[in-house]
Amino acid sequence: MVTATFRFHEELNDFLAPARRKREFSAPCARRATTKHMIEALGVPHTEVELILVNGEPVGFDRILQDGDRVAVYPRFEAMDVAALLRVRALPLRETRFVADAHLGGLAHMLRMLGFDTLYDNHYDDDAIVAASERDARIVLTRDRELLKRRVVTRGCYVHAVKSEAQLREIVGRLDLARRARPFTLCLHCNLPLRPVDKASVLDRLPPRVREYYERFAMCDACGRVYWEGSHWCNMRSMLNKVLPLGKAGME
Repeated sequence: MVTATFRFHEELNDFLAPARRKREFSAPCARRATTKHMIEALGVPHTEVELILVNGEPVGFDRILQDGDRVAVYPRFEAMDVAALLRVRALPLRETRFVADAHLGGLAHMLRMLGFDTLYDNHYDDDAIVAASERDARIVLTRDRELLKRRVVTRGCYVHAVKSEAQLREIVGRLDLARRARPFTLCLHCNLPLRPVDKASVLDRLPPRVREYYERFAMCDACGRVYWEGSHWCNMRSMLNKVLPLGKAGME
C-alpha cells in the first residue's frame, strides 16, 4: 500500500473534510495512483488547482505517487509570481470566456454586464456545458464539483457563494477580472457585442419619455434590442461600482 502526505492551501481547504483542513494529513493511495486521481478522490476538482509540488518539486497531474511522497497543492496565486515554475497546464488556466451551469443565471447575466462572453441556458445539461468548454476554451462556472472533475474540463471554477452579487465579487476577485472588464458592451440577452447608434436611427423604437430625456444609445444587431442609460442602467452601474474600481462601470 502506498501512503502519501497531503497539504492543501488557501480556498482548496473548503473542499476537504473538516478534519483535513489547513493541516498535513496522510492518505492511502491506490497503486499507480496519479496526483490528479488522489486530489479528486480527496474532494478537490482538478480545475481548482494551479500548482502541485511533490517533495518540493513542481509536477503535473500525471505524476504517479510513491510511498512517502509529500504533496502540496495550491490554488491560483494572487500575489506570488510562479511563472518560472512548472504549472499543471501547458496553457494559462484563466481565459475571459465562460459557460455557466443552469443554476448560475444571475451570475451569467452580471458577467455579460461586465462585457465577458458568457454562455448560459437554463436547459443546458452537463454534456452541453462540457462541449462548450472544450470547443471554445471556456471556463466552466458551476456549484457542482463532480462536473469539474470530468477529465476533458481543463478550465473551471467552483462557485462558493450562493447569492448572485456575492458570486460576481468572488469570480471577479479570484480571476482578477476588473482590469479586463468592459461594462455594457454586450447584449444581456444574446451575449453579442453592442454598437453605438444615432438616436435618429432608433427613434421609432423608443418610448416617448426615453425620446425626450436620453441621447446615447447602443443596439444589438442580432436581436434588435436598444439600450440606453435609464434607471435600470443606473441600478446595474451602482451594483457594478461595488465590484469594479471607481469610474470603471460606465458605458463605453
